[in-house]
Amino acid sequence: MIDRPLATPQDARLPVPAGLGRGLVLASVFVCAACGLVYELELVALASYLVGDSVTQASVVLSVMVFAMGVGSLLAKRLRCRAATGFAAVEALLALVGGGSAMALYASFAWLGGARVALVGFSLAIGMLIGAEMPLLMTLIQRIRKQDAGGAVADLFAADYVGALVGGLMFPFLLLPFFGQLTGALLTGVVNAGAGGVVVLWLFRHDVTVRVRWGLLATNGAVVLLLLVGTGFVASFERAARDAVYGGHVRVAVRSGAQEAVLTGDRDPRAWRHGARPLRFYVDGRLRVSSAEGERYHASLVRPAMTSGAHRRVLLLGGADGLALREVLRYARVREVTVLERDDAALRLARTDPGLRGLNGDAYEDPRVRVVHSGDTFEQLRRLARASDAGAYDVVLSDLPAPSVQDTAELYSQEFYGLVARALAPGGRVAVHAGPAAGEPRTYWTVETTLRSAGLRTSPYALRRPRDFGFVLASRGDSPRPPLTAVGTHTYPLTTPAMGRGVEAGTGAGPGADERVRKDPGGGSRLGALTPRQLRFAGRRAERDRLTGLPPSTLTRPRY
Repeated sequence: MIDRPLATPQDARLPVPAGLGRGLVLASVFVCAACGLVYELELVALASYLVGDSVTQASVVLSVMVFAMGVGSLLAKRLRCRAATGFAAVEALLALVGGGSAMALYASFAWLGGARVALVGFSLAIGMLIGAEMPLLMTLIQRIRKQDAGGAVADLFAADYVGALVGGLMFPFLLLPFFGQLTGALLTGVVNAGAGGVVVLWLFRHDVTVRVRWGLLATNGAVVLLLLVGTGFVASFERAARDAVYGGHVRVAVRSGAQEAVLTGDRDPRAWRHGARPLRFYVDGRLRVSSAEGERYHASLVRPAMTSGAHRRVLLLGGADGLALREVLRYARVREVTVLERDDAALRLARTDPGLRGLNGDAYEDPRVRVVHSGDTFEQLRRLARASDAGAYDVVLSDLPAPSVQDTAELYSQEFYGLVARALAPGGRVAVHAGPAAGEPRTYWTVETTLRSAGLRTSPYALRRPRDFGFVLASRGDSPRPPLTAVGTHTYPLTTPAMGRGVEAGTGAGPGADERVRKDPGGGSRLGALTPRQLRFAGRRAERDRLTGLPPSTLTRPRY
């Protein structure tokens, strides 16, 4: 037997005074707690990105890990007689499993098609190893200087909780922005293995035999070396995983914190007509734009709101790709467009990539455009609604990810739409992308119900081509219900810098009929804007499938 169970303080032969040795053990508790929380947050963040629905994923990770920590604490009772050796082995294994968990989850998602099973497995394994730490550390600290159990537990928990605080702050403010999820997890594993190695291989080196000491040294060294080597392969691993996810045609990938924007296919938006792969734009793994789909989605979101009243000042929520902005800028009477967008990676691509710029017509270079991307969209809108010129927007357009993506659920809440209503001018309209109307009818009609609960009058409409899209057009409660008016005849020329000042004025009847729409800068599409007849049919189809009796979604009671 290498370690004697419940040894007296005199049996712990330390290379330093007992007080300093005790401080080193508490420091290792601090470091291990910080690493453990980083593993936990990394699992939640990556699962939310890969699987979606952050509330569900956080609940799964936290509940499984807390359960597993209890199991690990019970199993660690058998290691108390070999506390030093057991602690070193646990930390080496935790560093390997926790440090490599992000890459393993990403690999499971990319090559096996899902990450849920891997998520539960790693949550169990990491939780059990974290739970095994405290009983072993309690035994080690008592071997340095005997004290009452309550005092020892208080010291250990204090170091543990402070370490958790530091780890929780380091993850979003240091590891994620500077190293990313994969490299950050690997480096955390290196620190974890080092902390365990220092405690046992140096502080308690006299409590283990030479043979065991060299075995532990080799094991910890191999783990640290493997993790460090892994950091050198992160870039190539990410490229291979993206190829597996996006079909091997990734042209550009940009990451900003936990967000990733990816472009695939040919950089020429028109090339798909000649057999090339269409340009596709993904944000966090979800398809946002395809050049082969033309302007149907963005025109159907923008034009019904723009053609049924004044539109001098427009507020665009989301739409980082610039295609909804391109549609807005077709209207010569637009004097100002404010874009609220928090996705820096997508904005950067929309402004710099030649293919995406060709698709959006260099919309961000138009002098009428003002982009606000500091803080999240909810807070940005709250500031605008409280500003001195609140209520001055003629049109508000919500081009946000579907509400089934849990991270955006607050942007489909009653409180959010209350802010939208405050931002609208008298007679103003709001158009909302509300998710798939046929594929997720409960979600779609919950959005419509939530808009009405915020005092807005709604006109829902739904598309089936090129994909399943659901929209809701709404107006302030003091205005009539907005009509689903013609979208193909009363639109204006595109006037972005890349396209020139548009076409000459034409003639015609009705509001705005004195100007004509210019063709799509991406080369046009077989699926252009809806005709007036198609728009009316889209409205009737939506009403025919209406779900009633649904409660609105609020910040405290999300329904998505």
